[in-house]
Amino acid sequence: MELSERYQQILSATIRHYVATAEPVGSKTLMQEYDLSVSPATIRNAMGRLEKVGLLYQPYTSAGRIPSDSGYRTYVDQLMTPDESFGEQLLNLYTQNLDWGTGSLESLLQRAAQILSTVSGHIALVTIPQNSKSRLYHLQLVPLTRQQVMLVMVTDSYYTQSVVLEFPEDQLLPDVDEESWQRELQILSNFLNQKLRGESLMTLNCLDWGELDREFNNYAEFLRGILQELRQRSHSYAPILIRGISEALRQPEFSQLQQVQMLMQLLEKEQEQLFPLIFELPDSQGDSKRVVVRIGTENDLEALNVCTLITANYRKGDVPVGSVGLLGPTRMLYENAIAMVEATADYLSETLS
Repeated sequence: MELSERYQQILSATIRHYVATAEPVGSKTLMQEYDLSVSPATIRNAMGRLEKVGLLYQPYTSAGRIPSDSGYRTYVDQLMTPDESFGEQLLNLYTQNLDWGTGSLESLLQRAAQILSTVSGHIALVTIPQNSKSRLYHLQLVPLTRQQVMLVMVTDSYYTQSVVLEFPEDQLLPDVDEESWQRELQILSNFLNQKLRGESLMTLNCLDWGELDREFNNYAEFLRGILQELRQRSHSYAPILIRGISEALRQPEFSQLQQVQMLMQLLEKEQEQLFPLIFELPDSQGDSKRVVVRIGTENDLEALNVCTLITANYRKGDVPVGSVGLLGPTRMLYENAIAMVEATADYLSETLS
């Protein structure tokens, strides 16, 4: 919703106070501690209105109010500005404490993650850089049934992957015999090989997918499905370096044992589920956000429904090869955390390049 300046001020003040205290916020507190230049009745009415539209809520009767996931989302998207000074402080710490001329890449990334978690107070996540040199050698479409096709991908190192795809029903050719169907798929295979052979797996998302659609417009939806699958498989699961768990779990949001167990299970034993949320390739138009912020239930995994995950990719040249992130409760200083994630990604990109 569009918020007036007064509502913006009251929502921002409520969030800032709740982040600082972890206690529900009342109108009297806002009047005493923030220069809102309005009466207590006005603040109460505004908080009630913000609750009705879902940006605040009462955790229990007669309590003050706390921000909802939607309230935090509005704050991040519309009201706050990342504090670049925190990013600059972090860059100075990296420069002073990391010597890229010594030690392995993994050990240096571990130290960078430790610095990020210590400064932020949240769990730091850094993925190991992926190999950006593997290139497509051959693609083949193999008919399984009238509507199912197997895509086989071979890299220049002869690593092979395959996946079964559904051919869109509305694009099936009517009354086509098996021989003609195989011929159509071979034509598509030849077309894909002509366009994609020799391309780096890590740069597939930078290609002009629209050009493929124009040349083979009748198969546009099917081709988009193939290319989406290739994009997803161009960055396979890699280990995630994690630092700062013990400190972060001291936050009151993690007081329930079951919550902590679910989170620990995810971080220690189910990283392959977490990886796609941390390292997400930009789309082919390159208009994805520089920093991705997933708040509470915006996270697909149940273990993260009370958490915020902030991530940004780092690059080698123009190619995304890894990601850095912060994981903590939804009650966090977003202006600081976002700036620190962005600064770390920029530092790693510059160093690796």
